Amino acid sequence: MALPPSLRTSVIPAELELIASEQLVEIIPSVAMERTAFISGAYGPLRPPAKCKVPIWMATNLKLKKKCHIVPPDWLNLETLQGRLLLETTRPEFSEMPFRFAEIAKVLLDIASDDFQEPDKIRSLLKDIREARQAKSREGLSKLDHSELSLPNLSSMEINEIRPFFVRSMGVLTQLVKDPEARQMEQ
Repeated sequence: MALPPSLRTSVIPAELELIASEQLVEIIPSVAMERTAFISGAYGPLRPPAKCKVPIWMATNLKLKKKCHIVPPDWLNLETLQGRLLLETTRPEFSEMPFRFAEIAKVLLDIASDDFQEPDKIRSLLKDIREARQAKSREGLSKLDHSELSLPNLSSMEINEIRPFFVRSMGVLTQLVKDPEARQMEQ
């Protein structure tokens, strides 16, 4: 990002995607490869048609070279996402989702949409889930208390989105609820 560190209040989405790319995903390789060592670990051997777990960055790299098919995670299918959307719209609390679900879904759908059944419907469901969760987080922030904020099951992207507002709000609330004697002394 081009901003100086003093003006940056949160991580940009591309950085979150980079962090999420370390998550493991299953692939079905179409080429054989020996075990390969990287800084983050050793992966392989790849033996078609046996499934293998590799980091998303490696899976997307192999996919772009047409050397594998990515197996979508269990939670990234129509049935599961429809259930999550129902929970998000009918319950006041956030449903449990993988911590980096937004980033993982974006990367996999951008690179390997042909490995998904009905990727457009999956994108639409993810958008609906995101909107429902954003409405809940806005509602939670409107009930902000100076002592705590409890929003369990937030994802990394959602935390990143509310962080700047939350930090500023907590600063203002702290000033408002200061000890009355301290405020009188300041005046």
